[in-house]
Amino acid sequence: MQDKYRTIANTGEGTYTEKRSKFLAFSHHVETVDEIKELLQQYRKKYYDARHVCYAYMLGPERTEFRANDDGEPSSTAGKPILGQINSAELTDILVVVVRYYGGVNLGTGGLIVAYREAAMQAIAASEIVSRTVEEVITYTFPYVMMNAVMRIVKEMSPRIVSQTFDNTCTISLGIKKSEAGILREKLNKLSFE
Repeated sequence: MQDKYRTIANTGEGTYTEKRSKFLAFSHHVETVDEIKELLQQYRKKYYDARHVCYAYMLGPERTEFRANDDGEPSSTAGKPILGQINSAELTDILVVVVRYYGGVNLGTGGLIVAYREAAMQAIAASEIVSRTVEEVITYTFPYVMMNAVMRIVKEMSPRIVSQTFDNTCTISLGIKKSEAGILREKLNKLSFE
């Protein structure tokens, strides 16, 4: 399991024109299928007069949830080339939408693949690519008398403190890189038996 993954921080736009057909591309940072559905609805509404609204998305740090849609274009000529650009940039949590206005001249399957690929590439290139850390949040409950021991581990491992409540019984939630989560959990659990 990798601790880092690449995504985009902002929206990017690109355009590509071929034989009077116009391809408008947009990239978005997304984290859920519901977000994607909402954005697609907005694009279909805004560009109601366009012939096709094709898209591809990739979700999750493991990059296992994805989809490509040709929206009426010949099979694999739109969604797949868009997804190919997402894959070649090794991105996730991203949606790329390409809106096509038909120019009256058929481009053929090769021409369509190139057009969708180029438009998607421009939208991705116009986005700021960022690296994010895959975190696991560990919540630990302990008596107040163990405060110093718990804080020693926090200081030693430097997790991000998500939340904390201190009373007779204390609770602390810590965010840490997925690869170090087991070590942190083990150290905290050992305290309970000292």
